Amino acid sequence: MTKLEQLIKELCPNGVKYVAIKDYFTRLKGTPITAGKMKEIESPDGEIRIFAGGKTVINAHEKDIPNANITRVPAVLVQSRGVIDFIYYEKPFTFKNEMWAYTAENKITVKYLYYFLQNNTQHFRDSASGMGSLPQISLHVTEDFKILVPPLEVQAEIVKILDNFTELTAELTAELTARKKQYEYYRDFLLDFDVHEGGTNECEWRTIKEIFDIRNGYTPSKSNVEYWENGIIPWFRMDDIRENGRILSNSIQHIARKGVKKSGIFPANSLIMSTTATIGEHALIKTNFVCNQQITCFSLKQEYSSKINIKFVFYLFFNFGEWCRNNVNNGGGLPIINTAKLSTYKIPIPTIEKQKRIVSILDRFDKLCNDISEGLPAEIEARRKQYEYYRDKLLSFKEQ
Repeated sequence: MTKLEQLIKELCPNGVKYVAIKDYFTRLKGTPITAGKMKEIESPDGEIRIFAGGKTVINAHEKDIPNANITRVPAVLVQSRGVIDFIYYEKPFTFKNEMWAYTAENKITVKYLYYFLQNNTQHFRDSASGMGSLPQISLHVTEDFKILVPPLEVQAEIVKILDNFTELTAELTAELTARKKQYEYYRDFLLDFDVHEGGTNECEWRTIKEIFDIRNGYTPSKSNVEYWENGIIPWFRMDDIRENGRILSNSIQHIARKGVKKSGIFPANSLIMSTTATIGEHALIKTNFVCNQQITCFSLKQEYSSKINIKFVFYLFFNFGEWCRNNVNNGGGLPIINTAKLSTYKIPIPTIEKQKRIVSILDRFDKLCNDISEGLPAEIEARRKQYEYYRDKLLSFKEQ
């Protein structure tokens, strides 16, 4: 029998009562402050943290906050508009008065409330009614919400267990951040041939237009059902990169053969890069495909197929993408870099053996940092699911 089971058996063998939040916790009010004022008083070394709607958080000095209503005890902040969520905070803070917070005499009980509310986040998000385009909950939704409050010793053991899960996830996330910085450092170092390969004489340098056939993507007419119905040809957009990563073998949407232009389908093992709006985001496509008009396709010319490892160029495209972001066309509207300009960019071509060695090193870093099945992201996701499972189990009691 675990310590928690023993405590429950001893202290609440007949179950636990539901209690309304308003009857058990003290509600705290925030500070009337505008977004403009927050921007004006923001100071990185400020001793007071101010929470606003969504993910907006700043630090400020108390003397600069007008009509400040500072919370100086551990509390649970209810983010009631935009992003519906809960934050546990122990240091001095305040918040826009459209939100509210709860506290209690014992810190353990406050932390217990945080975990209980977090375990029911979806309930509150489902309760949110739209005000314009933003979801929002009213005060009574939390005031009248009932939670199970076991004896303090039981609360303390639950909080201890869940804190351990939270700390482990935070440690893994910090390690992932460090590994990503290390990965970026080595990627920049290994691909900076001017620095560590003795200058440009160590490899060939060729422009993008010399190496690639460059074609822009397109969107078949949405009004023509025949272009989309029963589609089997992958049609890539930025959403594919955002949701599924940078090495892609299939797309979210597909088009029919009738939707393909006369120029044909783009070949597998081509690179794509966003050249409109979100400039420089890129991916390696492992299948025959087409893409939309915000994306440019780069397919290796035949004469370079034996000289260039496409994965090597995939890594070079991180630097190429940064260059593109710094060389967008001016003139208003969406940022864009045209084909004529990006075609002039030069990339190094070392021996194929050296390319393979660099790819081997960077692949290991990439797997560690980005692989959702094996790397640190997979470990973090597994811990998150484990935490949610145990949180749900730990906060489920027999009702008295």
